Amino acid sequence: MKLRIAVPALALVMLAGSACSVLGGPTSGSGGGSTPNYPIGTSLEGFASELTGPTSMPPGMNDWSCKPSSAHPYPVILVHGTFANEALSWQALSPMLADAGYCVYGLNYGENSMTLGHFFGLASVESSAQQLSDFVNKVLQSTGASKVDMVGHSQGGMMPRYYIKNLGGASKVNMLVGIAPSNHGSTADGLTSVLQFFQQFGFSLSDVGCDACTEQEQGSTFLQNLNSGGDTVSGPKYVVIESKYDEVITPYTNAFLSGPNVQNITLQNQCSTDYSEHISIIYDPVVLQDVMNALGADSSSFQPKCSVVLPLVGGVTG
Repeated sequence: MKLRIAVPALALVMLAGSACSVLGGPTSGSGGGSTPNYPIGTSLEGFASELTGPTSMPPGMNDWSCKPSSAHPYPVILVHGTFANEALSWQALSPMLADAGYCVYGLNYGENSMTLGHFFGLASVESSAQQLSDFVNKVLQSTGASKVDMVGHSQGGMMPRYYIKNLGGASKVNMLVGIAPSNHGSTADGLTSVLQFFQQFGFSLSDVGCDACTEQEQGSTFLQNLNSGGDTVSGPKYVVIESKYDEVITPYTNAFLSGPNVQNITLQNQCSTDYSEHISIIYDPVVLQDVMNALGADSSSFQPKCSVVLPLVGGVTG
């Protein structure tokens, strides 16, 4: 999905990140202490990590000695989006969760010959969901937990629904929080129609290694099958957080789910000064507050503290 619109913007912000060399790579926290104190990263640190260590994991992630507490009984798995990775996506949320006492995990999924060690989430959603299934089993075995919570961005907020519906995940997932998820696909501001025109001549995004891109087009066979019979299945709770300024999931309402046990949040209904879009939304301080509420108190009336959040850059969370 990001190949169509977000990659040029991604390159722009990556240049900004590389210019800020004082940021350096991700810094580890206290680690072995009983109370972690990991630094909370910003979007620039995410892009700097993409340049310096794209397959590294953010602070607080994948501590396989972690055991869930009674206050936070479910390990949290963070799931990146298309053309992304864990280092790029979760420099803020991973340490926030670890500092709050959660066991936090993540994987770079969807690798293929075009990944080039940087950009993941390109393989078919079905194969990525199988990778997620295997990873969930590993997390459950390591932690002894009965279920996991998941927070995913873009494809990472939609792909777990395939796992939940088709691969036995409904009994293993307590909550799925989708941040700008591609639940009903995207018109990509009309570019899908252009691509469909070129498909008449035998061209497909699958030819350049991104099966997940075509599967996330609005109206794709994959999405029709995923959403047939209803958007949700019984068991897990679903939370969707989306910005009306999303330039990749278009229309932005395609992110939202229908059905029981669903909460849909439009950021601008909470905070009118929030201008985050598809790239910056995972570093949006309002979004981070919403995620922490969902995984914690889970109050449907929660009102985050508002601030001005800029497109591409997001907000300063550290």
